[in-house]
Amino acid sequence: MRIARRILLGAALSAAASPLRSAPMPPIRVGVLRFGTVAWEVDVIRHHALDTAANIAIEPTELATAQATQVALQSGQVDMIVVDWLWVARQRGAGADWTLVPFSNAVGALIAPANSPVRAVADLVGRRLGIAGSPLDKSWLILRAYASQRGGIDIDSKTDKSFGPPPLLAEQMKAGRLDALLTYWPYAAKAEAAGARRILAVEDAVSALGIATGVPYIGYTFAQHWAEQNLVLVNGFIAASRQARSILATSDAEWQRLKPLTGAADDIELERLRDWYRRGIPLHWGEPERQAGIQLFELLAKIGGADLIGPIGAVPPGTFWPVTW
Repeated sequence: MRIARRILLGAALSAAASPLRSAPMPPIRVGVLRFGTVAWEVDVIRHHALDTAANIAIEPTELATAQATQVALQSGQVDMIVVDWLWVARQRGAGADWTLVPFSNAVGALIAPANSPVRAVADLVGRRLGIAGSPLDKSWLILRAYASQRGGIDIDSKTDKSFGPPPLLAEQMKAGRLDALLTYWPYAAKAEAAGARRILAVEDAVSALGIATGVPYIGYTFAQHWAEQNLVLVNGFIAASRQARSILATSDAEWQRLKPLTGAADDIELERLRDWYRRGIPLHWGEPERQAGIQLFELLAKIGGADLIGPIGAVPPGTFWPVTW
């Protein structure tokens, strides 16, 4: 009897000394594109066990296109994607509860072949211009505003425009069928590595228009109700993401490790991708940056109108998840 009592007492003391283990946290399902920048960051998080340190688990889901990531988020296949903040604002204005945390302040650039006569935005008049995306792409609207305010030029009517997907337009430029190309930064980086000249970065155009730096052009997007129910997961993910960016901002060796995932053809291309990525890291996020986003929204709304912003007249409250750094 005494032995049995000792065993029971020992078991009780052991249980009291060890905290109860909580149930395992559900994984965060993140939609990524193959060779996409989100995949790079998620890989760094997992390689350095930053997710484990934050007591979270990340489950990347590879998808074929940016549109596919949006569909996956809306259908509940994933918890989080990276998407344009204007999309978040439009969706929220239509009744959805998506909200966003900044991922990158880099957008893209106006570039030209080495032998092109285009040396400045004013030189676009009468030239063949490729534009990645659609007539409502924010980079194109920003360039239109820049040309109008800084040079009094209506480049919408003064250029021979071609809209299309970035890879196709990149081939068109290589073939000499375009005098300049407005494209997303990964494609601009690769074109620069091959000898193209940067005429104007979209972010620099925004600054020249009098809007403060730090506009959250794209960000991690998720449902507000999901985030409110999973604050530990969301906060852990944001912390791990920022740690991953810190590694990518300072370690060239990390970029060499990531090289196969970036799709870079050589080290020169990898360096350009690295430099553009680093340029876009959101170092600060708070009220000034939110106000910059609101300013840019107002500017784009004047040019793009209802086709761009839908029925909303301003950035809906809650578009930006309330976190600061």
